[in-house]
Amino acid sequence: MEISADLPARHRLVLMAARIVLTLRHPVLVARFAMRLGYLPNPAAPTRYNELMLWRKIIDHNPLFVTLTDKLAAKAHIRATCPGLLLAETLWSGRNPEDIPAELLAGQVVVKTNHGCEMNIFVSGGRPARAEIMRKTKRWLKKRFGRRNGEWAYWAITPTVLVEEQLTLGGGMIATDIKVHVCSGVISHVWAEDKLAARSHLFDGEGRPLPGRDPDYPREDQSLPVSPALLDFVRQAIALAPRITGDLDHARVDFLVTDKGLHAGEICIYSAAGYGTWTNPAIAERLERFWRLEDAAYLKRRHRGISRLYAQALRARCALRATQKQMRA
Repeated sequence: MEISADLPARHRLVLMAARIVLTLRHPVLVARFAMRLGYLPNPAAPTRYNELMLWRKIIDHNPLFVTLTDKLAAKAHIRATCPGLLLAETLWSGRNPEDIPAELLAGQVVVKTNHGCEMNIFVSGGRPARAEIMRKTKRWLKKRFGRRNGEWAYWAITPTVLVEEQLTLGGGMIATDIKVHVCSGVISHVWAEDKLAARSHLFDGEGRPLPGRDPDYPREDQSLPVSPALLDFVRQAIALAPRITGDLDHARVDFLVTDKGLHAGEICIYSAAGYGTWTNPAIAERLERFWRLEDAAYLKRRHRGISRLYAQALRARCALRATQKQMRA
């Protein structure tokens, strides 16, 4: 059943016009989406998982996204929501990497910035040299991460360098990372991976194994063995993640597994920059089923003028879609 056909004509016209306007206002993002995923998205009335991510990047500028994306501010949020959850200790933070104490860089630490991804330097035994650390971090501080893919929440973060304790991950026998996708407090699925052994496994919201692989380790021979210890960590993560995300329509909460137990990692608002895929298509279908767009901050706010007409039309579409889902269930 086509959802749009059952909408009142006024809402259909508004959503059609919004699709044209948003496509014209964001041609690069729409074109990149089509090239990466193989179809032309509807940024005004999203249905598929990747379209929902595109809508979030273009439309839903929730201030909380900035807090959760900022690696330093996210730690404070996690401590407030899950006081007993372990976190990598921040040993130093500041705007000028030259101020990092020399004794810290002589130990085993991670130097990173708070405003982007893949900006990490693993330091051990005085290596890499201080000069290289300074060069990289100064370059990162000048970079505004997320502009290429429209990841708005990164842009408002004040770039800062931080030095963290380096955790010893429990890889080789069990997962190093557990990533939990949460939609309005409901677990869509869990992705556990062992980066040291190059293996992974998917689980549902109850901690039951699911078929298929994640994109990092897609082959069936890269399946991560499901042990009682792994299941225990997955279930711990399932219990904790909704406390961290609250009523957000969608977020991914990352955990790290060490010999000391489960540690909080990062909170991801734009998972895989919005281009994530899985070998099991049912994973995207689960996300689309659980992701309630009506719970997004944009649709909870009051709007005026043209934005008000658009929000009304999109809310009506969400309500109709929810009714149709119930009828098919």
